[in-house]
Amino acid sequence: MSASVNIGDLSALADVATRTKPVHVICLGLSALDQVWRVDRPFAGGSEKIKAIEYGTLGGGMAANASVAVARLGASVAFWGRAGNDAAGHEMKSAFTAEGVDVENFRLFADGRSSVSGVIVDSSGERQIVNFRGLYPEEADWLPLEAVSRASSVLADPRWVEGAATLFREARARGIPTVLDGDMAEPDVFERLLPLTDHAIFSEPALAAFAGSADDKSLSALARFGCRVIAVTRGEGGVSWYESGELHRQAAYAVDVVDTTGAGDVFHGAYALAIGAGLDVRATMAFSAAAAAMKCRHAGGRNGIPDINECVVFMRTKP
Repeated sequence: MSASVNIGDLSALADVATRTKPVHVICLGLSALDQVWRVDRPFAGGSEKIKAIEYGTLGGGMAANASVAVARLGASVAFWGRAGNDAAGHEMKSAFTAEGVDVENFRLFADGRSSVSGVIVDSSGERQIVNFRGLYPEEADWLPLEAVSRASSVLADPRWVEGAATLFREARARGIPTVLDGDMAEPDVFERLLPLTDHAIFSEPALAAFAGSADDKSLSALARFGCRVIAVTRGEGGVSWYESGELHRQAAYAVDVVDTTGAGDVFHGAYALAIGAGLDVRATMAFSAAAAAMKCRHAGGRNGIPDINECVVFMRTKP
């Protein structure tokens, strides 16, 4: 654990685990059905055929995986999103329900097509992903914004811009923290969402594409958008963030990596939960890094996500 975070800093999580302190998170964005192939090595490029060691189908998507992480960790969570009224949409909805995620506002559109991804995972746990983002209306006027008043925090990825902007505006008006999963997106998406964001957490590729560089200096450059926290996750390199005019770092937890698929999504879900529970940013970063590391010990984007107590025990035993 980071030397500047101790178990006492995480005490609010104990109340979440026992349901003494109710925490409710709304996650909005992409839900995809992932078809996952495990291989000895990834494609080298060009025309070739490789052999799969294993194959499976499971729910995926950034905000979708984050919602499952919140539920597994032990808080209440709702997923707001879109899919087609097709086999993939119904399979995703059933998977959410089995995890205890509220899907009342996961809408299956009759004329829509669900998002489906193909994921190649190699023997080192690294992955290649191709995603069909789905086809459905962009409008968000059907979202029940009165429900935002019951949220402790809200999270969105950049795949449904109108929905994210609508949710974040409502949360901002009510003083509820907003968390943005800064995955790859067009610059105008971030130009629109960052002014509505309290906590923006980028992946390295997304930060480099938007800011021109993924180095720590680019975080301070994005302070012009007014976010409380601008961060970038770096996998084994940990996470860096800019807050109140200062740069901070949280080291990654060392684990035997089996599969990094979904690790960033788990980080974001844990982050939204911890911020909703009232943890400070440094404790939240440490908790989120631990949850993501624990997931990486297991194959699949959702396997291995811990509950809060397991995560805290892990943090006690890891440097």
